[in-house]
Amino acid sequence: MTATSIQIGAQTCKPSGGIRGRKPPPGQCNTENDSDCCVQGKFYTTYTCSPAVTSATKAKLTINSFQKGGDGGGPSECDNQYHSDDTPVVALSTGWYKGGDRCHKYITINGNGRSVKAMVVDECELYYGVRR
Repeated sequence: MTATSIQIGAQTCKPSGGIRGRKPPPGQCNTENDSDCCVQGKFYTTYTCSPAVTSATKAKLTINSFQKGGDGGGPSECDNQYHSDDTPVVALSTGWYKGGDRCHKYITINGNGRSVKAMVVDECELYYGVRR
């Protein structure tokens, strides 16, 4: 899969630290769409950056629901709203999200010989390595 967006100068992205996983409270681990939850005591690497963005930056696709009650968690960061799963929306990792500067802008996602434009509505919680 490839995500395309505005070109940004090269940057180095190295781990910034780590945290120990905590077991989620009962009923708080939503494994919809093959999501994983933190493992109690497991060490997770944290990042405060993302790889440089070019017209062919490779990315990892994770499928989440942005609807209320879905596995995406609360309302999206950009507009404090939930979004229908029928609407192509995306959450970007910390560096690509750029503090919200990319909110409501579209990126093109390419994979399996097809492409789709999706609107940026949220930031991935990459800093924590896993869903909190």
